[in-house]
Amino acid sequence: MLDVTVIEDPEAAAVSLDPIRARLLAELAGGPASATMLAGKVGLPRQKVNYHLKALERHGLVELDGERRKGNVTERMMRATAASYVISPLALAAVQPDPDRFRDQLSARWLLALGARLVRDVGSLITGATKAHQRLATYALDGEVRFASAADRAAFIQELTAGVSALIRKYDAGDVEEGRDHRIVVAVHPTLKTPPTPELDQ
Repeated sequence: MLDVTVIEDPEAAAVSLDPIRARLLAELAGGPASATMLAGKVGLPRQKVNYHLKALERHGLVELDGERRKGNVTERMMRATAASYVISPLALAAVQPDPDRFRDQLSARWLLALGARLVRDVGSLITGATKAHQRLATYALDGEVRFASAADRAAFIQELTAGVSALIRKYDAGDVEEGRDHRIVVAVHPTLKTPPTPELDQ
């Protein structure tokens, strides 16, 4: 099972967003289960759970883990293909955010557009690397800082911009044909006091 997988297909995205199917994915992320086992947990008839599992299986969100005999019945044990899923903006390609339409370093909406592009691009890179059985070279830095004042925040942004810009100028080899372009995204935003947790319907 993968830690995270990216959903790029619009139909797969629609399937995953159904509340019942999202609940089934969450249950299967905890370990393999049959339709009968899941029916008791989600409060639905086994036949209805089977219907939803087949839809998830068609789109590669769940897969067969094995079969087991229970009396005169052979149960299919299903498992989630990932512990969690991210929907790529490619699933809404016609209306996906485009940060190149406008540039405003102080705009939260531009930051959101950059984040969406990051999900789209890295998701596509993961898909390509997986198919090619290659490792994808990436790097991320995550941290938190508490500013004593708005002036300190502004000074931090100024120094951060100057420092990153200097590194880009130092290492950019735009005239080297065999080099490979890399995108750099640096974001600063307030920390959420309580991260949102989605509620799953029965």
